[in-house]
Amino acid sequence: MSDNFNIPIDQLQVGLYIHLDLKWFEHPFAFSHFKIKNEEQLRTIRSLGLKTVRYDPALSDVGPAAGATDTPPASPAPAVENQPEVSPELQAKRAMMERIKAQRQDAARVEHAFINTAKAFREIDKNLFAQPAESLSKANQLITQMVDSILSAPELAIHVMGDKTGGEEIYNHSLNVTTLSMMIARDIKLPQEVAGPLAMGALFHDVGHKNISDKVLSKMDPLTQAEKNLYELHCHYGTEIGERLGFPRACMSVIADHHEAFDGSGYPRKLKGEAIGVLPRIVAIANCYDELCNPVHGAAALTPHETLSIMFTKLRSKFDPKLLQVFIRCLGVYPPGTIVQLSNGVIGMVATVNMKRPMKPVVVIYDAGVSRDEAILVDMDREPDLNIVKSIRPAQVPQEIYHYLSPRKRVSYYFDASTPGAALS
Repeated sequence: MSDNFNIPIDQLQVGLYIHLDLKWFEHPFAFSHFKIKNEEQLRTIRSLGLKTVRYDPALSDVGPAAGATDTPPASPAPAVENQPEVSPELQAKRAMMERIKAQRQDAARVEHAFINTAKAFREIDKNLFAQPAESLSKANQLITQMVDSILSAPELAIHVMGDKTGGEEIYNHSLNVTTLSMMIARDIKLPQEVAGPLAMGALFHDVGHKNISDKVLSKMDPLTQAEKNLYELHCHYGTEIGERLGFPRACMSVIADHHEAFDGSGYPRKLKGEAIGVLPRIVAIANCYDELCNPVHGAAALTPHETLSIMFTKLRSKFDPKLLQVFIRCLGVYPPGTIVQLSNGVIGMVATVNMKRPMKPVVVIYDAGVSRDEAILVDMDREPDLNIVKSIRPAQVPQEIYHYLSPRKRVSYYFDASTPGAALS
């Protein structure tokens, strides 16, 4: 950690990296510490009424200017509320605060929709055998709503969920796989009549787990060969269940083949390349991604960024290369849930990725001077000079920052199709 020094306000100049010892809402800048870029920023800082400002020599391009000896001390800054005239900079800050409030409301609404959808799927799954016709009808309603929302939205944002998502891991996995599969479907412009069976197949891709013992499904240690053989039967069991319930044929291909691999190393039939249908090829990517992020053994979980890196480097041969490129492009190099360091040194967590601009996500910022409930959300699309420098593993982040950003034990995704339509609610 480099040392900071207090200097008189009149010694500020362009190129100094400064820290403003004010509450975040008492100044007009996006961050409380930054490098002064131009004379306009200098004038704004001087108007804040501070006598001294901390600067960081290690991050500065220049040293302090020679101070004027006869400069009178600045009077304390008046409270923001009492200022008769609001500067354009402060107006911009207030507009930013309103956007953050709206973003926070959007996140709460999307999370509510995710929880409701997970509950609805849980009920459908629970009654699948007891009330097959009614369950299938409800599943179709749920899927139609998701497909319509995702495919018809002018823009689609993928959110990372909070921790209050019900703890229904099996349903969260199915929803993650469905959301991510539909994200690919939207990008490749899959027709609605094909996207519906894709979503149905993604939602029920593991329905064959019903015939596999919990002992095998939840085993922490590596499976024995006999257990692996039993587990791999879930694709076969799934197709049997699907046939019994009357699932569409395209949906059945997803259930049967979502573990087939493009290089022929998958199961159950060792299909290769385009012998695997396009729908199971899509679900295979989404399923692998979520299993690496959210494995049975939580300690083995990879960050979203690490998962994409591994899929692209070590596992690339297993996936349709064009579809894998689409997937990575949609989520961005830094998917939601990734802890990142920005080019100004700030630590944050990617909260939302807009698929049109995946390299400019919305990031939750760590700022010890701002309460966690009111955490700053920076839309990087509005900050042209700001970039993500690198991702950081949660274990490498100091505990206070880790708890502030609250990286999820399980990474769950859902979509926001409310621009200008509405997400599920």
